[in-house]
Amino acid sequence: MCQNHGIATAPGVKAKSQEPTLSQELIDSITKSVSDGFDEQLAFTQKLIQLGGQRGEEGEIQEFMFKQFSDRGYNPVQFDIDPEAIAQHVGGGRISATHSKAPIVVGVHKPKQQAPNGKSLIINGHVDVVPLGPTDLWTLDPYSGVIEGDKLYGRGAGDMRAGVGVYVKALDALTRVGLQPASEVILESVVEEESTGNGTLMTHLKGYKADAALIPEPVGEELVRANVGVLWFQVEVRGKPVHVREMATGTNAIDASWKVIEALRELEKDWNAREIGRELYIEQHKELEHPLNLNVAMMHAGDWQSSVPAWCRVDCRIAIYPGVSAKSAADEIEAKVAEVTEANDFLKKTPPKVTWNGFYAEGYVLEPGSDAESVLQKAHQQATGETLRSAFSGAYLDSRVHSLYDKIPALCYGPLAGNIHGFDEWVSVKSIKNVTIAVALFIAEWCGVEKI
Repeated sequence: MCQNHGIATAPGVKAKSQEPTLSQELIDSITKSVSDGFDEQLAFTQKLIQLGGQRGEEGEIQEFMFKQFSDRGYNPVQFDIDPEAIAQHVGGGRISATHSKAPIVVGVHKPKQQAPNGKSLIINGHVDVVPLGPTDLWTLDPYSGVIEGDKLYGRGAGDMRAGVGVYVKALDALTRVGLQPASEVILESVVEEESTGNGTLMTHLKGYKADAALIPEPVGEELVRANVGVLWFQVEVRGKPVHVREMATGTNAIDASWKVIEALRELEKDWNAREIGRELYIEQHKELEHPLNLNVAMMHAGDWQSSVPAWCRVDCRIAIYPGVSAKSAADEIEAKVAEVTEANDFLKKTPPKVTWNGFYAEGYVLEPGSDAESVLQKAHQQATGETLRSAFSGAYLDSRVHSLYDKIPALCYGPLAGNIHGFDEWVSVKSIKNVTIAVALFIAEWCGVEKI
């Protein structure tokens, strides 16, 4: 939102005209500050996990985030997702009855004086989490936030409450050494990342802009080079209900639905074979033989055990390669359903209905060579002693909003985690610390620092 960005020279910062670098003194100071505040950071992350918040129930955690931003002087605002504005945007997810109505929270750090060479930054994190599944299959309470060894457990521990803690506490680490970013930093706490991407898209529509974006998703201390687009849809098939004793005279909607699913599996195989857009992700990940997966995720059908089911609704998720538009993929899916319908005598009489009810998102590619990536590579090296590796993600990432629509480098980089979307989800404690140091160093160099 600020037009002129730069870096202010503070104690321990060596400023160059194009490539500001941090002195070893400042690197050591920031690293120590993260360590000094790390017990507090773990407690903060545990609190975030314990607040829970399934889809549509994120109000409490967003109130908590609003207060955290306010207490730090980020002058937060909150606003609702506007269904009409979302519907008019090419990247808008389809809004259904289950769409969250929780607010988006955005705070903004303003420097005392805009530095001449520093750059502005968006730091984004989502607070929504996926359902728990049968809780008896969890070893611990899903919202316990228990730490055992190097693992911090709980739903959302990795995806991505730890990442939210990373960006809040990375800024706190600068504060402890008497410094703050010398450029504007926009902090975004969003919902709907797990189902539509509409939370982050709404921040774009509200006009929040910066020179780069950073999202600490649980990607194993790697930088996501590219990720797939995602579509959510539902197919409803109608049958002919009769008493089960006369089954031969009716038509089972569940059985008929498998005809549609088989056709969609053929399309999934075709998409993977075509490799449309596959050249857009980096060479080292071309060993992925099947990156585009159709997930038949939920099935609801029938209403009586002794009646042939008259209806069956199947909810699916499928991925598309970067560079393939959501609309073109959706058109192919609808055409495939129409094709199998035309070939089946029963389906032809009662054509299946396709409804788009969530993600309608194109994938993205992080083009190499940006200054932001160079700064992150350096920060990661300073924090871990290792070279930053690249990754291809087969999951949806909100980075696509900043990459495709803000047209800025979108850096998805966060801690190591496991069992994401599964039982006993965890995040590595050591990795949280590594990433927090790297993010704090990245902010210090990218934005510049000034005395508080």
